Amino acid sequence: MSDAGGKRPIIIIRRPVMAAAHHGGAWKIAFADFMTAMFAFFLVMWLLSTSSPKQLAGIAEQFKMPLAVAVSGGKKSSTSTSVIPGGGADPTSRIDGEVSKSDEESANDPNDGRRLDDLKKRLDDMIESSPVLKQFRPQLLIDITPEGLRIQIVDSSNRPMFDRSSAVVASYMRTILRELGPVLNEQPSKLTLSGHTDSTAYTQGDKSYSNWELSADRANASRRELLAGGMQDTKVLRVVGVSSSVHLNKDDPYAPVNRRISIVVLNRRAQADIENANAVPSDAAALKQVSVRPDGGKQTAVPPTALKPGSRI
Repeated sequence: MSDAGGKRPIIIIRRPVMAAAHHGGAWKIAFADFMTAMFAFFLVMWLLSTSSPKQLAGIAEQFKMPLAVAVSGGKKSSTSTSVIPGGGADPTSRIDGEVSKSDEESANDPNDGRRLDDLKKRLDDMIESSPVLKQFRPQLLIDITPEGLRIQIVDSSNRPMFDRSSAVVASYMRTILRELGPVLNEQPSKLTLSGHTDSTAYTQGDKSYSNWELSADRANASRRELLAGGMQDTKVLRVVGVSSSVHLNKDDPYAPVNRRISIVVLNRRAQADIENANAVPSDAAALKQVSVRPDGGKQTAVPPTALKPGSRI
């Protein structure tokens, strides 16, 4: 419809205004958590970069401590020398029988392990590249043990290392040992040699000579061949014969592989243990022995070195 003047009416449509949908604020919480974590991370990195080695050791010790002990303060909380309260004794000092940090480092020296690994690789490469040694590869066993790098030269039914029931070194065994001598001489640590036999009873010669003496003589003969190859005598720390007490093939005590020479290039810890076990106390620390005069007079305390054969003690 239109009015009398012919103009169309103006129609105004009013629609209700709707508020925008709410999208939530969870992302704000996640972003805040992320920023907090990053702040904590950079704070930790800054603290580590400005801490001394002693403080870092104390922090590491704190993380090793059980939670209950940490919360309670530890039994040595009031007397602790650690940089972390309640952490017990200082891990870098020797208190109450604790092992010092330097001892632990020397016992678990990563460079020591890498050195032996490199030596093993060098020996393997030398055997593979040497026409002389490669033919004896099945009789050369090289592995890493808790004491160090072990080189075992084992017997075979067709190629014995020594003349039967003797310590006379066979020609091929002499070749192997003299090839190993210069390589072992370059190592900073010392070595041990062990002689092994199978369970066959030694029946030749004097009854007082057994597999124990035979294994020791063979180990010592091997030592002489290493020296002939260029190794210094000071490299040898111990030469022992163990008879048939340690079999390589436990299922067959008479197997040829049980007859062998074992050379161990010692790691630092094993060498220190053997040297400490072999250490002889000084005269000042040695126990005094008592000598009784032949005339029955008063006893006189004298050091062991002062005693002569035939002295009564």
